[in-house]
Amino acid sequence: MAFDVDAAKRLGAGISIGVGALGPGIGIGIAAMGATQAVARNPEAVADIRTTFIIGIGLAEACAIYAFVVALILLFV
Repeated sequence: MAFDVDAAKRLGAGISIGVGALGPGIGIGIAAMGATQAVARNPEAVADIRTTFIIGIGLAEACAIYAFVVALILLFV
């Protein structure tokens, strides 16, 4: 059985973006749950909660973007 390098690249890229997007997806879901509960408990602090929530989403999404870049590198290099 011959080892196909192209198939291994595609498999590695798929696994890297799949696993790399799993963590940020779960993290953003938990952050949204926490922000919703915080706003429900303290509606006056909605501006501060929203700002912190948006910054947190941006940081979590950066991890998914790094995983996407790794997948592209695996595919094309």
